[in-house]
Amino acid sequence: MILLVVVGVGIAARPFISQLLAQDTTVTELKVEETVAWLGQGHGFGNQLAAAALERTRQDITYDDAYYKISYPMGDIPEGKGVCTDVVIRSYRALGIDLQKLVHEDMQQNFRIYPQLWGLKGPDTNIDHRRVPNLQRYLSRFGDEMELPEEGANASSFNFGDVVAWRLPHGATHIGIVVPGPGEQKDEKWVVHNIGSGPRWEDKLLEYQVIGHYRYDGVR
Repeated sequence: MILLVVVGVGIAARPFISQLLAQDTTVTELKVEETVAWLGQGHGFGNQLAAAALERTRQDITYDDAYYKISYPMGDIPEGKGVCTDVVIRSYRALGIDLQKLVHEDMQQNFRIYPQLWGLKGPDTNIDHRRVPNLQRYLSRFGDEMELPEEGANASSFNFGDVVAWRLPHGATHIGIVVPGPGEQKDEKWVVHNIGSGPRWEDKLLEYQVIGHYRYDGVR
């Protein structure tokens, strides 16, 4: 059973009104299907994670940054709700990787090396994995932390399936997964993320300040 106990805890960035718009008209259900199939022709974990992220764009998700009490392990908030971190969590979970459990186990042993931003005295399985700074710390410890792009750089250093964290203009943190662009743009690096209107497939990789770039295949 899932129980909502507190609202408005600021898990991730609240949406900008200007971004409560439909996805680019070049993005269609058919192109999601085609791109997932194209990724399936390749090999490697990154392609699998990118495909799982693209599948998230088929879901109708209401942006909801409330605090929920959820089960553990493999706990999730209501399937029709989510924020940016839930895109990452659910994409990994589609491949059998439970970030809720992995983050919690590491925080149990190493709580003080995780960001101390919320006044907690110990781990919380309901929320820890749903906070961008905690995911950043976990991914930097157990994945490959890649060099950040310099201002004006292109997206060539990113691979499909990489996890990217941003600092938004108003200061909040944000996170998403690198995927191919649609159709003839499949060699471009786009992202799947939820910045307010559900999981979206957009050409936004370098739209915001990149503060984290990670490559993680679920192996600790």
